[in-house]
Amino acid sequence: MNEATTRSYQPALFGQEPVELDEREGYRGPIACKAAGITYRQLDYWDRTGLVSPTIRGAAGSGSQRLYSFRDILVLKVVKRLLDTGVSLQQIRVAINQLAAHGVDDLAEITLMSDGASVYKCTSNDEVIDLVNGGQGVFGIAVGRVWEEIEFSLSELPTERAEQDGAVLVEDELAKRRAQRGAS
Repeated sequence: MNEATTRSYQPALFGQEPVELDEREGYRGPIACKAAGITYRQLDYWDRTGLVSPTIRGAAGSGSQRLYSFRDILVLKVVKRLLDTGVSLQQIRVAINQLAAHGVDDLAEITLMSDGASVYKCTSNDEVIDLVNGGQGVFGIAVGRVWEEIEFSLSELPTERAEQDGAVLVEDELAKRRAQRGAS
C-alpha cells in the first residue's frame, strides 16, 4: 500500500478547511480515554467484548499498544454519553452497529435519540421532531457536536504512527528501551 492510498480527508464540517488524515496515525489508549471521558478499564472491556475496538492497531499481547482512530474515539464518546443517560449496553450495541453502517462523512449529520430504553437514529430535523411528537424521544446526541468536542480535545495531543509491517515509530523512552531489548 503506498502513501497515496493510506491518506484520507476529514470533511469540513463547520466551514473549516478539510484536514488531511493519515489512516495509520492514531491515538494510544490513555489519550483515547481522556478524549472520550472514560476509564482505561472501560476501554479495555469494550475492546475485549467487541463493542468498540481500535481500527488502526489492536492489542497483540502484553506491552502492545492499541491505536484508536479519530472515528473510534468519536464512537467511544457516543457510547459514554448513551451509558450516562441510562441506555442499556444491549441498545448501545444496536446503535453502534447502526453508526458502523455509515461512512465517516455521514456521522456528523446523525442525531441519536432515545427514550431511555431504545435508541433511534435520525438523519433529519423532521425525524427528530416526529420522534419527540410521538413521545419516543427524551434526549438526543448530535454526533456532529460530539465530533467537534473530540476534535478540540485531540488537537494538542500526540498521535502515533503504525507502520505496515507491524513496527511502530515510538517517541517515549520506555518503548525505545523495550525495542532495543527486543532487537538484542
